[in-house]
Amino acid sequence: MMSGSGAAIRSRGRLLYVGAAIAAICVFHGCRRQAPNEVQGYIEGEFVYVASPLAGVLDALHVQKGAQVAAGDLLFALDDAPETALRDEARYRLAQARAGLEDVRKGRRLSEIESIEAQLGQAQAALALSEKELARQEELFRSGATTPQDLDRTRAVYDQNRRRTAQLEADLKTAQLGARSDQITAAEANVQALEAALAAVEWNLSQKRRTAPQSGLVFDTLYREGEWVPAGRPVVVLLPPRNINVRAFVSETRVNALHRGDRAQVIVDGAPAPIPGQIRFISPHAEYTPPVIYSRASRSKLVYLVEVAFDPNTAATLHPGQPVDVQFGL
Repeated sequence: MMSGSGAAIRSRGRLLYVGAAIAAICVFHGCRRQAPNEVQGYIEGEFVYVASPLAGVLDALHVQKGAQVAAGDLLFALDDAPETALRDEARYRLAQARAGLEDVRKGRRLSEIESIEAQLGQAQAALALSEKELARQEELFRSGATTPQDLDRTRAVYDQNRRRTAQLEADLKTAQLGARSDQITAAEANVQALEAALAAVEWNLSQKRRTAPQSGLVFDTLYREGEWVPAGRPVVVLLPPRNINVRAFVSETRVNALHRGDRAQVIVDGAPAPIPGQIRFISPHAEYTPPVIYSRASRSKLVYLVEVAFDPNTAATLHPGQPVDVQFGL
């Protein structure tokens, strides 16, 4: 049976061993005393998923994972042969409609007008001759040298030539004018409809080539060249620096002391100094301690989400998912 002194020595040895292990863990993980105004948090990245609203084969992928892109840089292009053909067809239809509109706005062709003028000249000459013949027949009828039938026949020819002349004069005026106003309105509406159709086709064609909506890191590429990309499926995932922030959870007893725009210090493992930030959002709704924080003391307490933002240059050096400590009220 072990003596009391030996058991005490072994007990002290185990305590020393545990203490040394704890000290080693603290040194390895950078243990330090948590400040009273400090809470736990983590770095969050809000990704931008770039997709095309149209489906197609991925024709070219112009970026790779880990690259930095500027706003407007080309990211990828889908096969656009169908949209190109539709655009060309829409252009030809629009050109045809515009030519038709110009045609109805103008009068008839010069040769057609000249033909009507020639017919009108013939009719006027015949009218002048029939007018003279009518006057002669009326004179002969008064002297009894002709019959009433001959006078009626001459008067009928005169009336026919007069009406023919009036008809050709009206035809000439119509030929010198354009189409009717309702025809021109219909042609103009057709041109406008085809212009809208062309704009829609050109927009569809432009969606086959997607550019970066803002500067940032290419976090991931989800398709390879030659693969079929369904409509609306992201091809490139971007992480803009402005979308990187810190999320921390503050207890209900301390949230009233914080305000949007207050300064904060974020302590990141491996960073030479705390990183300055600014509170940009304080949640108005309480929630229970999220599962990323394993504190027995605060597990049953309500907490409020607080987001801390940084300037883009600083945010670009941070890594989403990394745990941090946040100090408020500095």
